[in-house]
Amino acid sequence: MKPPNHRAPDTPQGSGSATPGHPVTLKNVADRAGVSVSTASRALNGQARKYRISPTTEKAVRKVAADLGFQASQVARSLRLKRSGLIGVIVPDISNPFFASIAREVSLGVEAHGFSVLLGDSREETEIEQRLVDQLRAKQVEALLVCPVGVVPDHLVKLDRSGLPVVVADRVFDGIELPSVTSDNRTAARAVADVLIEQGHRKIGVLSGVRDSLPAKTRLQGLNDAARHAGFHLDPSSLAGNAFTEQSGYEATLELLDRHPEMTAIFSMCTPAAIGAMRALAERGMAIPSDMSIVAFDDHPFAELMKTPLTVSVQDIPRLGQLATAVLLKRLNVKPSDDFSSVSSTESSGHELPPRSTPSEMRGTPSERQSSTSLWKVPTTLLQRSSVAAPRQ
Repeated sequence: MKPPNHRAPDTPQGSGSATPGHPVTLKNVADRAGVSVSTASRALNGQARKYRISPTTEKAVRKVAADLGFQASQVARSLRLKRSGLIGVIVPDISNPFFASIAREVSLGVEAHGFSVLLGDSREETEIEQRLVDQLRAKQVEALLVCPVGVVPDHLVKLDRSGLPVVVADRVFDGIELPSVTSDNRTAARAVADVLIEQGHRKIGVLSGVRDSLPAKTRLQGLNDAARHAGFHLDPSSLAGNAFTEQSGYEATLELLDRHPEMTAIFSMCTPAAIGAMRALAERGMAIPSDMSIVAFDDHPFAELMKTPLTVSVQDIPRLGQLATAVLLKRLNVKPSDDFSSVSSTESSGHELPPRSTPSEMRGTPSERQSSTSLWKVPTTLLQRSSVAAPRQ
C-alpha cells in the first residue's frame, strides 16, 4: 500500500478533485489521500485495525474526507451490509399528542441502537395504512412498528409472515400472532366509569372510537362491567360516534343530546372526542359539571389548563413506547437498553419478551417459525379532576 499523499486539501489536483455541482465521491477522497478506494472505505467505516491500516493513514483519510465534505452513500452501505438501519413507524394520526408521543419514544429507543425512523401517518384510513406499509417495505426497513387504524390486521400478519418483523401498539387485534403492546383498557375504563357511577349517574352517553377496534370494544366492556356491578344496564342507543377525533366527539354529543335529553354524564373513549363534546356542550349553553359531567380515556397536554379540567384515565405513554421498542429490538436480535429491557408481570400478563428470531425462523412458514403470539397490557392511572359532579335532581 502506498503511503498517504499529504497534498494540501485546498489545492485540487487530478482525479482527486470533485466536479463542481456534483457530490464528492469515495474515489475523490481516495485519490486526494493517495490510497486505494478500498483502503479509504475501510478507514472511513471504522475497519482500519481489522485490515491493518496504520493510524496515520486512517487519520489522513478522515481529514481529507472532512475537508472535501464527503458524505457516505447510505444506499451503497445498505447494499454492502444488507442492512438499511431503518425502522418504519406508522400511526393513525400524528396530530394526536398520544401518537406523537408514542412515535417519539420509539424514535429515541431505536436511535440509541443506531437505527433511524421513517414515520408515516395513515390518517385513520386502513387503505392509506396498507399503502404506507408497501412504501416502507420498498425502502428496505428492517422492522415495522404500527399503531394501526385497528380494523383489518391481514396485511400486517402477511407482512410478518414474509420475514419482516412487525410489532403492533395501542389498537391491537384479538387472536393474531403478532407481538402486541397496549394499555389495560377494560380495567381502566371500569375505573373511570366508577367515578361517574359513584356520583349517582345512570344516564350516561358514550362517545365511541373506531367501533371495530379492540380498544373501543374493551373500553365499552369496562364501562358495562361498572354498570352491571352497580345494578343497571346501559341503553345501546346511548352510544354514538365512530372515530377517535374531536369532530366525531362534537357531532356525537349533539346527536346524544337530541336523542337523550335526560342524559347527565358523558363517557368519552378519548380526550380529543371529549374536547369535541365540550365544544358541543358550550354551544348548547351547558356547563361542566353542573349540567353535564364528563370523563375521558387518555390525558391531554392542556387538560389541566381547561376551564373545567377533565377527569381521565391516563395511559403510560412512555412505558407503552419503550416496551413496544424493546419487543421490536428483540425481534431484530438487538439487546434492548437497560432503561426498558425488563417487563413486569403486571404489564406482561405472564409473557416474556418474544424469543429472538433467527433468519431461518423468519423465512419459514408459520408452522416452522417460533410463535410470536404475545400481548402486553400496561396499567393506567386515574386522575380525578373537576369535571364530575352529582347529577341535578
